[in-house]
Amino acid sequence: MEINDVRIVGIWGMGGVGKTTIARAIFDTNSNRFGGACFLADIKENKCGMHSLQNILLSELLRKRDNYVNNKEDGKHMIARRLRFNNKEDGKHMIFRAFAVSTKARSQLLQKPDASTRYHRDAKFGVFEFDGLYEICHHCCTTSLLQILSLRVLTTSGNIPSWFHRRGIGRIVSVNLPENWLWQGVWEHNVRQWRKLEYTVRQLIKYMASSSSSVSNSQYCTRWKYNVFLSFRGKDTRRNFTSHLYEGLDNRGIFTFLDNKRLENGDSIPQELLKAIEESQVALIIFSKNYATSRWCLNELVKIMECKEKENNGETVIPIFYDVDPSHVRNQNESFAIAFAEHELKYKDDVEGMQKVQGWRNALSAAADLKGYDIRHGIESENIHKIVDHISSKLCKTSYYLSSLQDVVGINAHLEKLKSLLQIEINDVRIVGIWGIGGVGKTTIAKAIFDTISYQFKASCFLADVKENANYNQLHSLQNTLLSELLRKKDDYVYNKYDGKCMIQSRLSSKKVLIVLDDVDHVDHLEYLAGDVGWFGNGSRVVVTTRNKHLIEKDDAIYEVSTLPDHEAMQLFNRHAFRKEIPNECFMKFSLEVVNHAKGLPLALKVWGSLLHNKGLTQWTSTVDQIKKNSSLEIVKKLKVSYDGLELEEQTIFLDIACLLRGKEKKLVMQILESCDFGAEHTLDVLIDKSLVFISKNDKIEMHDLIQDMGRYVVKMQKKSGEQSRLWNVEDFEEVMVNNIGTNAMEAIWIHGVQKLCFSEKIMKKLRLLSIISFHTHDDSIEYLPNNLRWFVCHDYPWESLLENFEPKKLVYLDLQHSLLLQLWTGTKHLPSLRKLNLNHSKRLLRTPDFTGMPNLEYLNLCNCSNLEEVHRSLGCSRKLIWLKLYNCECLKRFPCVNVESLRSLDLRYCSSLEKFPGILGRMKPELEIKMRRSGVREIPSSFIQQHACRLTELDLSFMKNLVSLPSNICQLKGLVKLTVSCCSKLESLPEEIGDLENLVTLNAECTLISRAPSSITWLNKLKYLSFAYQESNFGVSFVFPEVNEGLRSLESLNLSDCNLIDGGLPEDIGCLSSLKTMYLNRNKFEHLPRSIAQLGALQSLCLSNCMGLKELPSFMGMPNLETLNLSNCNMIDGKLPEDIGCLSSLKELNLSGNSFEYLPRSIAQLGALRSLDLSDSKRLTQLPEFPQQLDTIGADWTNDSICNSLFQNISSLQHDISASDSLPLRVFTTRGNIPRWFHHRENGRSISVKLPENWYISDNFLGFAVCYSGKLINAEAHLICYDGRPVTCITQKLSLSNHSKCPAESAIHFFLVPLAGLWDTSKANGKTPNDYGRVKLFPSGEMKEFGLRLLYKDEPKIEVSFSSSKKQ
Repeated sequence: MEINDVRIVGIWGMGGVGKTTIARAIFDTNSNRFGGACFLADIKENKCGMHSLQNILLSELLRKRDNYVNNKEDGKHMIARRLRFNNKEDGKHMIFRAFAVSTKARSQLLQKPDASTRYHRDAKFGVFEFDGLYEICHHCCTTSLLQILSLRVLTTSGNIPSWFHRRGIGRIVSVNLPENWLWQGVWEHNVRQWRKLEYTVRQLIKYMASSSSSVSNSQYCTRWKYNVFLSFRGKDTRRNFTSHLYEGLDNRGIFTFLDNKRLENGDSIPQELLKAIEESQVALIIFSKNYATSRWCLNELVKIMECKEKENNGETVIPIFYDVDPSHVRNQNESFAIAFAEHELKYKDDVEGMQKVQGWRNALSAAADLKGYDIRHGIESENIHKIVDHISSKLCKTSYYLSSLQDVVGINAHLEKLKSLLQIEINDVRIVGIWGIGGVGKTTIAKAIFDTISYQFKASCFLADVKENANYNQLHSLQNTLLSELLRKKDDYVYNKYDGKCMIQSRLSSKKVLIVLDDVDHVDHLEYLAGDVGWFGNGSRVVVTTRNKHLIEKDDAIYEVSTLPDHEAMQLFNRHAFRKEIPNECFMKFSLEVVNHAKGLPLALKVWGSLLHNKGLTQWTSTVDQIKKNSSLEIVKKLKVSYDGLELEEQTIFLDIACLLRGKEKKLVMQILESCDFGAEHTLDVLIDKSLVFISKNDKIEMHDLIQDMGRYVVKMQKKSGEQSRLWNVEDFEEVMVNNIGTNAMEAIWIHGVQKLCFSEKIMKKLRLLSIISFHTHDDSIEYLPNNLRWFVCHDYPWESLLENFEPKKLVYLDLQHSLLLQLWTGTKHLPSLRKLNLNHSKRLLRTPDFTGMPNLEYLNLCNCSNLEEVHRSLGCSRKLIWLKLYNCECLKRFPCVNVESLRSLDLRYCSSLEKFPGILGRMKPELEIKMRRSGVREIPSSFIQQHACRLTELDLSFMKNLVSLPSNICQLKGLVKLTVSCCSKLESLPEEIGDLENLVTLNAECTLISRAPSSITWLNKLKYLSFAYQESNFGVSFVFPEVNEGLRSLESLNLSDCNLIDGGLPEDIGCLSSLKTMYLNRNKFEHLPRSIAQLGALQSLCLSNCMGLKELPSFMGMPNLETLNLSNCNMIDGKLPEDIGCLSSLKELNLSGNSFEYLPRSIAQLGALRSLDLSDSKRLTQLPEFPQQLDTIGADWTNDSICNSLFQNISSLQHDISASDSLPLRVFTTRGNIPRWFHHRENGRSISVKLPENWYISDNFLGFAVCYSGKLINAEAHLICYDGRPVTCITQKLSLSNHSKCPAESAIHFFLVPLAGLWDTSKANGKTPNDYGRVKLFPSGEMKEFGLRLLYKDEPKIEVSFSSSKKQ
């Protein structure tokens, strides 16, 4: 204890071992050595809340009994503020906190450092363990021990226990001792135990007094004991202004030093006053007329100004001019002149005295120059308010930066967002909600914003733990706390919540207040504590933290607290696990696992981090495994509060989601829940509002992992009581099946992969949800299925049919896909609730069931039932059928009539044995889609078309290889939007009246025998997509497209590729297609194009590839929007590419590959938007054209050295004005292929290092270093190195590589040029010339797989070019 630091010592041991006795002994022996001492006994037994213990602690240590705080957060900060004293005897405290620790495992409570900065500095912390005390005879105390242990009297209620052998009445105790009452062995044993206790106590005292660990300075350490020091002339202001100012400061909780016993006589100031000045954060100097007459006051002032000038956070000084002019103080005029005349007269013969007087003058002048308050002409109460607000503001800002909240991970981002919602600068009243799941940090954020902005309000109150306190006390008690805080007078204002509601409104309606209501979970909490914005004065703000979103009014702003991002989660975890932000390397893997499992929840990160603190690697391994298997019980119990607050149906749905349905699509979850007759929509909204679930971006029901753990924990607790309601684990399920131990409470089973399915009729009657995905093995038979089922999913159902006694009247959904069913059941079953039946991939299924008993069936999926031959004729009775799917039922021959009154989709694709179109019953819906692709149907009945002419919207007849023609009345389908007849290889024509399909948007007739488009096709003014591509004519018939006649006004895409088009096959007025954006004319035989094609002003893409006979191109002047032009393999020669190609200002991609020209028009350089130019396979081309400015991707014959040289000459011209800079911006060009052989130096590796030949630099000829690489680079660094002499000279230049090519990275190579002008820096050359430099190196920042380098010259010199690389140099 002789060491003047702060330390915490733990006394640790099992229950009953004597920890409290030892602690009491230490306390009694040493408490007189401290300025204050407090023994907090039985902390665990305290039932009044943590703040009550904080009040006891403050009362004991401040020696004034009071209810200082009303919640633990305020208590935490007040202890920190009031007990953070300087390093003096009266500031030392001895505090005993009694932890009830019964096992060694709980020693972690002592290993966690406390925020000991509340008392002085970071503490040294230790754990002292002792073996224990045995039964002790009260006569056996040694004298030395009695000097340590004081006699204690323990008091309790009740009668004298019968355990005492001798009981009687009287003032004297007299007992006859039996013979040989003291056995020598017992005596010696007990003496040994007392001596053992004495030794233990002495060792503990010694332990507390010594420690080898060093004391670190806390970043929150402060030397301030007082917030404010008041300097004043007593007889002028003590009884008026100063006392009122002190009261105002004290009411704001500002700890102020006021010397009420000051005599103000003489020159010397008491030492304690000097100390108080040094320990005060702010000094308020109240200048009055007689201030300068007091040498006491003047010496006080000098000391204050000295403290102000101290380095490192000096004292703040604020002058207040009470009844004097500031200039009188500054210049010592008027009353100050008179006072100084007396001082100078007194010290006229005293040199030191006159120096002191001059010091007073200097201090007065300096103080008067400071910014302060001139209150001579104002109203005193208003002036005091301003001063107190100013001090409060300053202290609150400082307090926040000293607060531990400042160090909360990510807090600043939260505060900025909250401030933007609070908008304190606007003078209205606002309520802002902070909403999020339990443990996400709502209270921490609320406390931080409270500490940050509370100084801007007349009064503020942080009402913590509203839900807990409202349950423990009545609401009027919280109202009294609120009123006491905001009116700054503790009182019991009201005795019921109704009076409290009225009083809050009447007393606070004109007061600007800040209120935080923490953890609100019931509408009454808001109604009676902050019922309306009209309750509070303008500028007021109410912040509410809640897990229940719907408690906050729609008009109020809501800040949703999200979980921490990964980097902040790791930061928070490391602080608690390692007490630092960077973990030890050996723990990194485990840290990542824990952080990933926490999914950003601060509560989990703190709890798990603290759990793992100070543990070794072996303990980490087992603990992390345990965390991943079972979340901490402490976290789950805290989160379970949200579950307990739900209504019964809400709890049921929550458990369904947590145990079974998390991650499923919202639509599916709603269907499952609604099948159980739940009000699913409303309940889901409640769960979302209470932050228990949320809807993901892809519309799935999601929840935090720990919320799910909490829900599953609830069900596991049910298992302990024999009432488990849900199963989701295969092992648990098989245990139930094997041991037949299910319960009547079982409601749902949702599992993947089982070996046995055997239900007991007695114990599974209430089962409503059953989902089994995949059987591994199965028994020969199944004996029982619960008839209460609402949702039954069993993939790979292993039996040939369902049970005859299975009569699930309430079944809504039956999914038996991939089953071994031969039939579902025989006869007819009455299933009035069944809406969905899915037998997809039941490949052994031969026939469907009778549908008569399924009047509400909406969805029938029989896809891929490859042996299904017929569908039961009763299907026509299913009038509510919406989806009917028989995709790939390749054996299906007979299909009954279908009722289409509700039908939206009929899928008969790949039913290759079905030759007859199904009969249709009822009135068809307009949105009905019929898909017949690759079916065996030979014709579409005219009667079908006639009956449903106005209702069919999509007709897919693709790959119907037996279809020869379409019925003529198909053109009566006025509602048809999409018609697909592609790959109908026998279809030769479209109906002449095709133009009557007035709503048609898409017509796909690819790969047919159609050789002529009906002339009426141009009437289709809503048509956007039209394709006759890839005609299969074997007779050389050329396709003919009719005259447009200003029709097809909406057509955007026309595909006539491979149509054997010749001259005249395209209409001359094709330029009338004013909306056309893409046109594909590939592989046709025309020699000329209609001239009007140049009028296609909206055209964006034109493809003419492989039109080998094309002799002339149209003018491009009328195509300002063309972005893509493909003229590849058109056998073009010089002069065939028109010069006006340069007018295509929007062109981005130009493909001229596979042509025969030697040069290209110069106007290509004018294509300002061009990004990609493909000249590959143009064998006769020897020189590249001048590049447009935006070009970044180019294809050419890189085996041709002339082409390579031309490329870099072009790049050089683009970079002609470049010079050395901090980071040299270089253009990068991309192509496909390998590193060209043109590059003399080629190598694999991570860097380029090339030895340069002699005299490599030729003035006015050398252009730079041409580089080619494969891989991905962002930046690089070039070094030009001279080894001639020592030290080695090196010129270094950073390169910034810019490329936006869309070429696939895996097949791409890249070119760039490092110009000598950008690399050479004369100031760094040390008088050398470029030829003195013998090596060039490139260091890329990225992945470079292969590279090439060549020296580039305007004219290739006739010198020996020999390159070599060196990894060592």
